[in-house]
Amino acid sequence: MARSPRNRQFFPLLATLILVVTTCSDPVEAFHSGGVGDCIGCHSMHRPDPGQTGTGTDNSISLTGSDPGSTCLKCHLAVGEKRPTFHLVATADGDMPSGVPPAQLSPGGDFGWLKKSYRWGTWGGEDGGSSPGERHGHNIVALDYRFAADTGRTTAPGGTFPSNSLSCISCHDPHGKYRRLADGSIGKTGIPIQASGSYNTSPDPSGDRAVGVYRLLGGKGYASSLYDGAPFTADPPAAVSPENYNRPEDHGDTRVAYGKGMSEWCSNCHPAQLGGTGGGKTHPAGNDIKFSSAVAANYNAYVASGNLTGNPSTSYSSMVPFEMGTADYALLKGTAASTGSQRAGPGTSSNVMCLSCHRAHASGWDHAMRWNTKSEFLVFNGKYPGVEDIEVPSRISEGRARAETRKTHYDRPTTAYATYQRSLCNKCHAKD
Repeated sequence: MARSPRNRQFFPLLATLILVVTTCSDPVEAFHSGGVGDCIGCHSMHRPDPGQTGTGTDNSISLTGSDPGSTCLKCHLAVGEKRPTFHLVATADGDMPSGVPPAQLSPGGDFGWLKKSYRWGTWGGEDGGSSPGERHGHNIVALDYRFAADTGRTTAPGGTFPSNSLSCISCHDPHGKYRRLADGSIGKTGIPIQASGSYNTSPDPSGDRAVGVYRLLGGKGYASSLYDGAPFTADPPAAVSPENYNRPEDHGDTRVAYGKGMSEWCSNCHPAQLGGTGGGKTHPAGNDIKFSSAVAANYNAYVASGNLTGNPSTSYSSMVPFEMGTADYALLKGTAASTGSQRAGPGTSSNVMCLSCHRAHASGWDHAMRWNTKSEFLVFNGKYPGVEDIEVPSRISEGRARAETRKTHYDRPTTAYATYQRSLCNKCHAKD
């Protein structure tokens, strides 16, 4: 039976609605495909969507959220999702009440930790303290989801980027123009992007087809639409992620194969932290900071406090990752894994990077650290510290419930550590 003119108008509309829904429910790399996604996934064609909850007034680019961060989180945050889900980067407020940690376990961490503030009192005459949520990572602005600018810092540590302009698109290019070519070079124009280049399952670039750069990160010359005062001077790093990367690590580490260039890319916004003008390296990091033979030996031998019986073939820990010192994507793809099968440690060609100690998005600890650097113990008497244990000094639990502390270790059992486990700085420095 022939369709009526009215039906002919209805079906294209239905197809459009299905497209908008599936852009958020399907794998997100299918939406981005290593480059620009479907325009209507982020923009309304004629006007901003009604009913926006944010207070932003300038939406001249017709975003579907009140601001760029809110638009990203329409797909990358899901209310009611309390399990790690690979494309999510933040847990909704109502899904992490007091004592309940954020749920997402990607290598970059969960922005939900920015909503978790802690205070603790005295114990045995010792002073109390605090750990405000805004100290836990990058304070993205996303008004529709109550993410606000850092109130304590007006600019990026070691740089000039203004805090009130920080958004998801400050780091990630929403239009995905940066591409990796067959010769390893990175550009913004030229041959088309065929797919994401972020994964161990991604295709390789060829003579007439490029792949997207790692995680759609901005490269040389990048300046987001929110702030163009300091265009990037470094391209995205050489790195490869396993396809299944947002997962608990109680049965094996998630290994992102970091090759080279991560610290240099971070210095786009934090130049002084890497020894740029007016600064000095707080901790040495970068392509030229290679593991000495002594540090590599420490890393490979260290298992836990008091246990230096490890070996180079099984010493890797995603709690203290390192760069392999290479841009060989065949090697990187063969190393990236989420099965715990790739456990080889560093050698003298490996190097320290910013992400050896920090999470890229946020963590449960100050300064987005991977572990608590301000406590004497990470594990106390065979248990993760928590406020519910009255035998644990408050300076060690620091206001966190045990479940929250465990989640910062990505659900590792305490048996992965010593009964009284100290700082993971010892993974490289082996002083305990």
